[in-house]
Amino acid sequence: QVQLVESGGGLVQAGGSLRLSCAASGRTFNAMGWFRQAPGKEREFLCAIDWSVPRTCNADAVKGRFTISRDNAKTTVYLQMNSLKPEDTAVYYCAAGSTVVATATPEYWGRGTQVTVSS
Repeated sequence: QVQLVESGGGLVQAGGSLRLSCAASGRTFNAMGWFRQAPGKEREFLCAIDWSVPRTCNADAVKGRFTISRDNAKTTVYLQMNSLKPEDTAVYYCAAGSTVVATATPEYWGRGTQVTVSS
């Protein structure tokens, strides 16, 4: 059974940092990434990484503050979030599949982890 399990969310003050992790089980994926969904808003693509050509977090809202990385076993992806702002408050979802991009629905989703940034 394929599972994506996120961890590392929580409550942090503005300006602080969090590191999210997403552990995959059941198979390995060519690509993994992160989306988020704030209350009342659509799900937003943040970052993705694949094992041949690592990519960075280029979404305008997080560029320069968030970075994505992965372990060599291709089972865990991380999202390092720095200089957090109240507007980063959202449920953060891990995604995985043959590709993870903003314009397509990933094959697999995690259940999400809540990140709350207080002002």
